Amino acid sequence: MAAQAEFAAVWSLTESMARIYPFRALRYNPSMVRVEDVVTQPYDKISPAMQQAYYQRSVYNLVRIILGLPELFDEPGINDVYTRAARDFADWRSAGILAQEKDACVFAYAQRFTVPGANGEVKERRAFIALGELCDYSQQVVFRHEQTLSKPKSDRLNLLRATRAHFGQIFMLYSDPALTAEKILFSGATAPEIEVTDEYGVTHRVWKVSDMSTINILLGAMEDKKLIIADGHHRYETALAYSHEHAPSTIARTERNLANTTPQPSYPEAATMMTFVNMDSAGITILPTHRVVFGLKDFVPATFIERAREFFDIHPVTVDNPGDLIKLLARQTGTAFIAVTKLGCHLLAAKPEAVAQALTKLPERQRRLDLAQLHSLVLEQLMGITPEAIREQRNLRYVRDAGEAIEQVTRGEADVAFLTNPITLDQLREVAFAGDVMPQKSTDFYPKMLSGLAIYALD
Repeated sequence: MAAQAEFAAVWSLTESMARIYPFRALRYNPSMVRVEDVVTQPYDKISPAMQQAYYQRSVYNLVRIILGLPELFDEPGINDVYTRAARDFADWRSAGILAQEKDACVFAYAQRFTVPGANGEVKERRAFIALGELCDYSQQVVFRHEQTLSKPKSDRLNLLRATRAHFGQIFMLYSDPALTAEKILFSGATAPEIEVTDEYGVTHRVWKVSDMSTINILLGAMEDKKLIIADGHHRYETALAYSHEHAPSTIARTERNLANTTPQPSYPEAATMMTFVNMDSAGITILPTHRVVFGLKDFVPATFIERAREFFDIHPVTVDNPGDLIKLLARQTGTAFIAVTKLGCHLLAAKPEAVAQALTKLPERQRRLDLAQLHSLVLEQLMGITPEAIREQRNLRYVRDAGEAIEQVTRGEADVAFLTNPITLDQLREVAFAGDVMPQKSTDFYPKMLSGLAIYALD
């Protein structure tokens, strides 16, 4: 009883605070492989062409684990992408391709990049990689801003069960105007242990930090932070579900916590690997994700434009250069987007009162979002695309490049493309902390975190 009471006291203190831990990461052995040959973009950003290129780059490229190619005679649970991932992971560890750090540590992580479509502007985003405790959203420590789908979570859970390891980091945002972590980790930084430039021209640099006094100062500075998932909702919820599957008794968790002086999770599955980025620092870049609608029966552009006039002021746009269209859109003071059909380009600027009346079921903060208006009013009400079809992408594609979105309409591969402004950090923060969610693919944080810089093995 005393142990249970002690656990309850400890747990009540941790429910509302971010718990961050150093860890003994698995890392690629630089004496056996070149890091640039084995790291990848996050699994959900790997196209089929990139997947093939990664396979050819190295037999130890991480894509073979996080997004393996299916084979002709695959048998689920016997010989498939997940069993091969587990086999390769075990083989690479035993062969020394992946080596474990002797000491628990965190990693300072900087990314230098040219902002797409910003006339050559160069930024650097600074962050750190560590373990973060997995919390239910109800604890109000970790906040989401997007809905998730069951299929990607099932895929990631199968991989996690097979390998018992986390290979990529959840991209977490926190707020600290004082830039405490950056000052602790990057002041007087020497040459990085890892420096690699990816296929998008982004330079990634990593420094190991194993001094426990420095780590403890960092962890203390993060204890009162609230975290917003920027990227990785599916992997976060997968890790949380796996954590619940493996939660031991409360007494065992208490004894483990009390018996260790180095900060660590109460049990291995209770945490996952995260990259923590200060939303008050320079380098945060959110790109728009444009919507391309296809496969509609009897879609008539002129009829759609006429129906949309009830809710939007509509103006033909003669500028057809994608960059100029995006600049025009960015200059709008209210919510707006550009519709591209065979009739040409039209700017749709919201009529606030008409839109508000049409979206009474949405919270006010949601009604003010361009993408909420686009999804709930335009796609669902005006075009008749069901929420289920949107979630399953039966009539919808998400495209980062405005030129490609326009080309799909020009080539006859799509009925209409909607060019959008990016969500702002203030909008993201407001929606997330209110417990709301935005439409899927509302944010595209650039650049992405490389997978394979560090690995968290549960065994």
